Amino acid sequence: IPEGLAVPWGDTLCRRALQEGRFFTQDVPACWGDSDAAASLGIQSYVSVPVNLSDGVVFGTLCAASSKPAHLPEHAEKVLRLFAKLIAQQVEREQLMQALQQRNAQLTEMALVDSLTGVPNRRALYQELERLLAWARRSGRSVMVAFVDLDDFKPINDQYGHEAGDALLCAVARQLQAVCRESDYLARMGGDEFVFTGLGPATGQDGAEAIAGLHQRLERATACHVVLPSAATLDYPGASVGVVCLDPTSCTVDAALRRADAAMYVVKKLRHK
Repeated sequence: IPEGLAVPWGDTLCRRALQEGRFFTQDVPACWGDSDAAASLGIQSYVSVPVNLSDGVVFGTLCAASSKPAHLPEHAEKVLRLFAKLIAQQVEREQLMQALQQRNAQLTEMALVDSLTGVPNRRALYQELERLLAWARRSGRSVMVAFVDLDDFKPINDQYGHEAGDALLCAVARQLQAVCRESDYLARMGGDEFVFTGLGPATGQDGAEAIAGLHQRLERATACHVVLPSAATLDYPGASVGVVCLDPTSCTVDAALRRADAAMYVVKKLRHK
């Protein structure tokens, strides 16, 4: 049988052997003369054992063919059925491993994603910012970090309910994601706070222009019109955004977040004067 040969299921000897429960024949033309594939290959003898999984599903067949009338030893059927069982066990073991790996991947993803907004969570942010700082050190780039705090979030929750607050968080997250570039990273720090990270200018260059541009981009993205679960609408004017441009050679993850947080509070005080 040529390697890689494909035969329609309806014309296979495997299907015929399964349907008839026939283990072996020395005269394929007499048993299954309607098989074009068998005739073109000149198959005379054929043996087939189903590979059944534990739930009864037929995974495949363990089979052999010959162009000559063949004789099977006395214990051939017992040996072939044993091998078919071993194959089935190995298949199920592999399927279980694949299922576990897929589930572990899902659990890992869930552990790094904020369940409400769908953006990365605080844990994922720390991992990404650590990676970004290391990459920036090697490439001679600065790192941009922005802290976003939704002003008056508690009064919104108090007035409209927590579902309204959730709707606002999701809307702001979507709009922030929409203005992120491919290399940017957005995460929910927790509560009503988001953090943005990305690469900045080359180390040593003035980052004032980059800070101003990013601040404007993010601040505009946080202003939104939200239809609340109650069908009421909320026009949110925007959040307080603090942006810093950092030298990765002299900054840790915690220090980067503290500096961005401090910059945000400066903005918040100016907005509430």
